[in-house]
Amino acid sequence: MGRTVLGIIGGSGLYQLDGLERTRWESVPSSFGAPSDALLFGELAGVDLVFLPRHGRGHVLAPSEINYRANIDALKRCGVTDVLAISAIGSLKEELAPGTFVAVDQFIDRTLGRERSFFGEGIVAHVGLADPVCPRLAKFAAEAAKKAGAKVHRGGTYVAIEGPQFSTRAESHLYRQWGADVIGMTALPEARLAREAELPYALLGMVTDYDAWRDAEAGVEASEILRVMRANAETARRTLVALASALPEERPASPLDRALDAALVTPRIAWTRAAVARLDAVMRRMLLEDSGSD
Repeated sequence: MGRTVLGIIGGSGLYQLDGLERTRWESVPSSFGAPSDALLFGELAGVDLVFLPRHGRGHVLAPSEINYRANIDALKRCGVTDVLAISAIGSLKEELAPGTFVAVDQFIDRTLGRERSFFGEGIVAHVGLADPVCPRLAKFAAEAAKKAGAKVHRGGTYVAIEGPQFSTRAESHLYRQWGADVIGMTALPEARLAREAELPYALLGMVTDYDAWRDAEAGVEASEILRVMRANAETARRTLVALASALPEERPASPLDRALDAALVTPRIAWTRAAVARLDAVMRRMLLEDSGSD
């Protein structure tokens, strides 16, 4: 099947990766505009790795300003096979205290106005998203975080809000009633787009705060989030080393590698040239298979 090329998307407080070998920063063009930043290529524990700071180095992009389509498209163009997002998250549960790592497995989308799909305008697809996270990659990530010394919670529902403001207390209580476990601003449409690009995706969240549902306490402050993220930076680095070390030398095939097989509804004869050109990375596998059958 080939080797894993691991894509890492770094969230708030994680703008570069130390400890990589043979590194280079490279700007990668995308059919969907500019990614958040140049991409950092390197090797970690023998695994090829591509790192993208989601907010750009220096944290210059707000959650709604991130070009999620360009980010995922650029990772796909670089040959990435699997994507792990490392994100700051707020806790909606008492037992998920700041400092806990959560391997998220479900999402609730409360974002507004973000581009949610690569498809449309010439080629239509409807991917399945009932289980939006790759269980294999999530398991590897959770085990790696535990090995790195983190307290890890496996599974959890992430509610994605638009931001950039944090929740009101009423909203925070509402999300708890919905059964959400953690809250953030960036996992969606990121996870949706990774599925369309046939990239297995997992999210390892680092709890930084208790959101706003604890009525007797002050609300969330960005400075506190960054303080907790900085305190956990070394654990995150050790987690990635442990993850890379645990990955098998040969990457097993995943059903998510062929997520588009049952998703495309536009027949090949109706595909427009403009759409094919735009989706040359996202649909690379299908386009190569199609050309090989001629």
